[in-house]
Amino acid sequence: MTDPRSDDDVEAAAELHAQTADLDAPGDADSAEAAGAVPVTPSLAAEQLLDQEGADLRSSLGSARSADGDYVDELPEDLNVSEFVGPYTFPNNNRRRIPAAIYLVMGAACIAAYAINDADSALVNNGTLWAGVGLVLFGAYGMIAGWTLHVEESDALATASGTVGFAVGHASAQMAWRGWLSRPTWRILCYSAENPPKQRGIVLVDGVSGAVIEWFAEDNPEDWSQLDGSLTA
Repeated sequence: MTDPRSDDDVEAAAELHAQTADLDAPGDADSAEAAGAVPVTPSLAAEQLLDQEGADLRSSLGSARSADGDYVDELPEDLNVSEFVGPYTFPNNNRRRIPAAIYLVMGAACIAAYAINDADSALVNNGTLWAGVGLVLFGAYGMIAGWTLHVEESDALATASGTVGFAVGHASAQMAWRGWLSRPTWRILCYSAENPPKQRGIVLVDGVSGAVIEWFAEDNPEDWSQLDGSLTA
């Protein structure tokens, strides 16, 4: 294996080692002090070499610690609560219009290529026309289905809390899409604040207008007696 260090780095490290060894040798400390010796000042190349060796050592020790321990699952960085920097914003549904616009442009280009081509060829033919029509239709659908999401997750949770008729403890929100026009809809599952919760409910909130589409609440049939710890919010 070839040593990645240059000859100057190796020579500088050897010189530094020799100078420190001379000062640390028995019987030389008194003579060095008597002679008014000053601490050794390593060269820049030697300092860089020592810094690199120290970094390599720390890296190897860190790897050894993780290798010696048992394998454990780790949360991905975006779910690590210790690195939480603020509330999470759900991506807006109108991002669908970006690929829809690309489909429209590609479809228009296919139709234009067919229109300006007089003779049928292997590259531009009836298939090019039908491909352009299909892309235009799909792009138009994407533009219609790319609703702008006006209701955030927190707003939907607040709406659900005021709808089910009980004090909400644990709750979760899920984005779904309703109908052929793919209208964004929040699905809110919520439990009452007792420990364990006595009631549960589900509320569908329109992501565009914020209106409650439908909701249902009932006594909680789930058995939470085997769970430990506090279950209240």
